[in-house]
Amino acid sequence: MPAWAEKVDTIPAQPGVYLLKDAGGKVIYVGKARNLRSRLRQYARGDDERCQVRFLLPKIASVETLVTANDKEALILENNLIKQYKPRYNIRLKDDKSYVSVKVTVQDPWPRILVTRRIVKDGSRYFGPYDSAASVRETLDTIRKVIPLRTCPDAVFRNRARPCLEYQIKRCLAPCCLPVDRELYQQYLREAILLLEGKSQQLVRQLTQQMERAAEELRFEDAARLRDRIRAIERTQERQQVMAHHGGDTDVWGMYREGGFLEVEVLFLRQGKLTSHQRYSLTDLEFPDEEILSMLLQQFYQGERFIPDEILIPVELDDSRTLEEWLSERKQQRVTIHRPQRGDKLRLVELARENAAQGFRQRQDASAQRQRMCAELARSLHLKRFPHRIECFDISNFQGRMAVGSQVTFIDGEPDKNEYRRYRIKTVHQSDDFAMMAEVLERRFARAKEEGVIPDLIVIDGGKGQLNVALEVLRSLGIDSVEAVGLAKDRVERNPHAVDLRHSEERVFLPGRKNPVILRRHSNALFLLQRIRDEAHRFAITYHRKLRTRERIRSLLDAIPGVGPVRRRRLLRQFGSVRRIREASIDELLEIPGITRVVAERIQAALRAAIPEPRPPSAEGTVPEEPLTAPTGAKTSSLEGD
Repeated sequence: MPAWAEKVDTIPAQPGVYLLKDAGGKVIYVGKARNLRSRLRQYARGDDERCQVRFLLPKIASVETLVTANDKEALILENNLIKQYKPRYNIRLKDDKSYVSVKVTVQDPWPRILVTRRIVKDGSRYFGPYDSAASVRETLDTIRKVIPLRTCPDAVFRNRARPCLEYQIKRCLAPCCLPVDRELYQQYLREAILLLEGKSQQLVRQLTQQMERAAEELRFEDAARLRDRIRAIERTQERQQVMAHHGGDTDVWGMYREGGFLEVEVLFLRQGKLTSHQRYSLTDLEFPDEEILSMLLQQFYQGERFIPDEILIPVELDDSRTLEEWLSERKQQRVTIHRPQRGDKLRLVELARENAAQGFRQRQDASAQRQRMCAELARSLHLKRFPHRIECFDISNFQGRMAVGSQVTFIDGEPDKNEYRRYRIKTVHQSDDFAMMAEVLERRFARAKEEGVIPDLIVIDGGKGQLNVALEVLRSLGIDSVEAVGLAKDRVERNPHAVDLRHSEERVFLPGRKNPVILRRHSNALFLLQRIRDEAHRFAITYHRKLRTRERIRSLLDAIPGVGPVRRRRLLRQFGSVRRIREASIDELLEIPGITRVVAERIQAALRAAIPEPRPPSAEGTVPEEPLTAPTGAKTSSLEGD
């Protein structure tokens, strides 16, 4: 019997949370129990027959328990500890970035509506998530056409001096610089929220009453505008499908399992209409469905996510009453968790399960297709082994300045962004792509020898020269198990007699071969190589542009004594741009928290010395302002390296 099991009898028979730790003291599993002693005694005796538990038990070196007052507190504490420790054997529900939500900044004096992929606790109200970003933006476009709310970011809103085009086309009331009735603006906001909640019929009734009242008072132009708004809303309403007749807000959960692979589907019904869905794929899970679903519900409804009035689930949960109490407390009204046995609600759960099964089959088909693409690549390039792990490297610089390298990793034909790496070039100070590539590869494979993570294939963005650099680096480090290829972009074929420009094929350079391999234009192998190369290029140029933007800001503000990162952010957040900071008076600068008179005078003197006064208008009109910083000799061509 392990040492921790001998102390089970000293653990209180009360609700709480237990933390299982390995020999290094790392938390590997967090669980909750109504009776801590009973649950841990079950583990100690080996009574739990689940395969995953039997696999976990030999790794346990110590156990820590935390007693709570009731089951609800245990549920909340378990959730917080999972987020804190990220245990290896707990289910962690990760939000897929492909889903979007609608954010309403209700905490702002003049709220706006925008699309976001991140849900944060900032006081805003969120709707969603939605599976189709295009349909969400179409809905928001409809809202903006019929409800005049501001759309500009806060920095632009604070610094506008006159109304923009949105005001001219009657899509905004211009609260940034015109007096606007706040109650009228809030009324428009309530109408927009009704649309987002799916209560379009209620909104149409309200607008119809306003239209009839305006017609009775002979305000025919106002009545016509209300009529157009009603028609736009009704066109949106026609595209919504009625799924339930009770008309409430419901989330329907469905699960489909094959062995340790689990697909979970959530259907979102708002006012009886199916508005969206969300899908999660989980692997290597041998816990029972009810335990998995309980963990998913806890993590899914945390944070600022919308909580419906009713949650339909496919299996009974032991802690459903505890979950109901927790969700009702967060929503401030009654929330029910129900497993339907018959009728329309059961059919909704079955529909969710069918969608989960379809999603699982699509995922399996996509995985098989990626395997076929990798196999075709291996055949086309005569690789010695299957390219399970492919890494691609690219360089981006601006005339040798702020040079960066990127490494992207594809596992079985799919990008693994946790394995992406970016490199700031340290030893090369001129425009030398070969030396830069050599530095990146030396740093990557020196670490690879220590960690033992070696790719099957590396792809170099470039031709024969870049490929030879990669081969030399591998030879110098004594690595002979990695195959390398170079992918050169297509070139414009020079033909003075041709009417149209013609591009050559993409060329793949192989070690020891003089002439490149030309893959078929629409082959799976070429598509995979291009996708990997383009992703490396995107990752490199994104990092390069980020450094350039940071350098432009630092060159003006960070050189001023007394202006650090916090004060810089506050200045830019308040004024929106460096030029507006230059034009600000001392008194306006003093309104920024942390800015003293001495620092304000330094800011004003430094920026007025660095940025010239705008030229006065000429006879023909106003001369456009020059950019703040324009590097000498800058070109307008692409930023990327070879």
